[in-house]
Amino acid sequence: MRNENKNLLSVLIPALVLGLCVAPAYADDAGHATVSAGVDYSSGSYGTPFSTDIWDVPFSAGYQGDRWSLKLTVPWVNISGANDVLPGIGRVKNSNPHGRGHGKGNTGPVPPVTETTGSASGLGDIVAQATYGLVRNDAEKFGLDLTGKIKFGTASADKGLGTGQNDYGVNLDAYKGFGAWTFFGGAGYMRYGSSQYIVLHNGWNANLGAGYKLDASDDIGAYFYFRQKIADSGYADRELTGYWNHHFGSAWRLQAYVLGGFSDGSPDWGVGGSMQYAF
Repeated sequence: MRNENKNLLSVLIPALVLGLCVAPAYADDAGHATVSAGVDYSSGSYGTPFSTDIWDVPFSAGYQGDRWSLKLTVPWVNISGANDVLPGIGRVKNSNPHGRGHGKGNTGPVPPVTETTGSASGLGDIVAQATYGLVRNDAEKFGLDLTGKIKFGTASADKGLGTGQNDYGVNLDAYKGFGAWTFFGGAGYMRYGSSQYIVLHNGWNANLGAGYKLDASDDIGAYFYFRQKIADSGYADRELTGYWNHHFGSAWRLQAYVLGGFSDGSPDWGVGGSMQYAF
């Protein structure tokens, strides 16, 4: 029965994600476009003997309507550290003979999997997502959103920047406002792609947080994120993130954050920021 459920989810999740991404093309609500750029840095051991440092420079374009929103993110990634740590995934068993730290051009037998280090940079996994507001009640400051996401396997598996496989996910998120406070949370499920060198398991994730509006231009908040263990040699992901948003009028928005990890599935710490323009 469990295998049948997994097979059913393997079909339903990509279908739902693709449906969410295509449906906005038929929406007629007025909205606005956005573009943004940012930089993220994180560092951690991820349960290995080495420290792994990851730089992520994402460029995004999106559309925000009344109920629908779309977003496409193209990241540039640099990673330096353990060959068995992948950006956005954590520790895995990476048996790719061409992978980061294993040396390129190896055409012989696959070497034993050992803990080595290396550095690489290049295009990361491109992410497309679509969100639909299932419930919008401005008077009660309440909302319920359904999001579909596709992470395309565009990051080089040979460089150890990704698995080279597509991932599909769905999330259900809610928020409720009380004066200057907004409480939010949600849960999701991700179907991860596996290769002959890297095997991943599908998994659930969840988040819970609160935000506070300081004034018309600034708000702050924090949220906790959890993800199930998705690799046999990996760990569950537990992170706490604090953020600050500042609006420069109606067009520009600056966001900054800091995070701390509470498991070997998370970086020990991280910082980042982004600038967004709406038109």
